[in-house]
Amino acid sequence: MDYHATTPVDQRVVDAMMPYFTAHFGNAASKQHSYGWTAEAAVEHARQTIARTINADANEIIFTSGATESNNLALKGVAENFRSRGNHIITVQTEHRSVLDVCRNLEERGFEVTCLPVDGNGLVNVDDIRRAMTAGTILVSVMMANNEIGTIAPIAEIGKLCAEHGIIFHTDATQAVGKISVDVQAMNIHLMSFSAHKVYGPKGIGALYVRSKNPYVKLLPQIDGGGHERGMRSGTLNVPAIVGFGKAVQLAAENLENESARISRLRNMLEHRFMNIEETRINGHPAMRLHNNLNVTFSNVPADDLMMALRNDVALSSGSACTSADPEAGKVSHVLKAIGLDDEHARCSVRFGLGRFTTEEEVRFVAERVTKAVEEIRRKSPARLIAERELA
Repeated sequence: MDYHATTPVDQRVVDAMMPYFTAHFGNAASKQHSYGWTAEAAVEHARQTIARTINADANEIIFTSGATESNNLALKGVAENFRSRGNHIITVQTEHRSVLDVCRNLEERGFEVTCLPVDGNGLVNVDDIRRAMTAGTILVSVMMANNEIGTIAPIAEIGKLCAEHGIIFHTDATQAVGKISVDVQAMNIHLMSFSAHKVYGPKGIGALYVRSKNPYVKLLPQIDGGGHERGMRSGTLNVPAIVGFGKAVQLAAENLENESARISRLRNMLEHRFMNIEETRINGHPAMRLHNNLNVTFSNVPADDLMMALRNDVALSSGSACTSADPEAGKVSHVLKAIGLDDEHARCSVRFGLGRFTTEEEVRFVAERVTKAVEEIRRKSPARLIAERELA
């Protein structure tokens, strides 16, 4: 139940990757022999597959180590390359740390950052973005689908606004690609980050879509040496992972409609069961939300206690995997705080992420185990014991 953090690699993806570890092990940058040609052809096939899925040109796909690197390249690359035009960047309070931390870094280097609030469902107001724009605004960065509460932003509307004002628009689509339809042309997206391991591909490989026309977006590279990936990201390409990335995106696109319907039904089953538990609330937009996302607050049930009670049976989380890995990140989700939860309720919130291999039997099992655990924790809570003694 933690598919937002990562997904298992689909066996069909593994099968596609395997020959490129052994028989076809060439370096895609080796132009003098067939080993390199075979590797290069495999990379370009994956690039074309990924580009076609998001309605981009193949030469607009830049391979990276993952969405975090893509976000860094997008934000720093624009900031440094367009600094002569302005130094103002607009983003949102509920962004992933790999955007917010980059923005903090850029602020330390003299850039001005406006970090906009969201409403109680996690949606940024497009008019707030419009009002925040200045003559010096060079970049707007808004996540397509939130990794904690699943809320889907009005990306096409924001993209249109940015296009009208001649401002570069970047979106972190890590949780969205493969789950909802993404069209970089229709949505007026100039830069888009995403990765393979959220769509049943391998870890350690991602991409940045960089628009090549209307407008042409030029980035200052963050890694130098060799001029790979149109000079934007030097380094030997991870051919097996890129092949797996392409296969994973292809499978996701082919099965998007059926998979979305099936997982939505399972998510709704789980949500219905949880809403039968007293003092429970769902976080995120009720309609504009990823079909596999369920973020729940069980009042008076600390998330750490719930996860500990379920540790042998159910894998879930209290927020972003990247945040939980950082000992200095704190215990309260910045996303839940941004939508109005106080510290107590934020600490009592957990995220369920369903996926391709989630079964109805597992959903029923999780619903039963979580319900029992919530009841048991509440029964043992100091506040409940004090109240019962007072009643007695």
